[in-house]
Amino acid sequence: MVDRRWLLRAAIVFMGTAASSAVAAFDAKGFDLKEFEGAQGAGKSILVEVMAPWCPTCKAQAPILGELLAKPKFKDLVVFKIDFDSQKDLLRKFGVSMQSTLISFKGAKEVERSTGNTNTAAIEAQLDKSL
Repeated sequence: MVDRRWLLRAAIVFMGTAASSAVAAFDAKGFDLKEFEGAQGAGKSILVEVMAPWCPTCKAQAPILGELLAKPKFKDLVVFKIDFDSQKDLLRKFGVSMQSTLISFKGAKEVERSTGNTNTAAIEAQLDKSL
């Protein structure tokens, strides 16, 4: 006989696995200035994600970004992550004062910036602007 607690645990494990695979579906690089400038110079679509591991909003954004960036239309989007706690020089360079900030670029031009956004449609619209 199957116990309800066992079913609940199995469902939680399954949901966690599904969410982590969506997050792992996109390749976010640690920020490297040379790579970033190279991507800008090549006119690529770029997303800079400023995050902190302790940030609940960043944790809410992660599966949304994973789901969106798995879509074929974003296959060429280059994603760079900036750690809010340890990369203060980059925060100054980009004029960022809060974690959970997403900055979209089309080549060298910044096309949109948001902070604390967890609305899937709004994040997708922001990513679309960089295409």
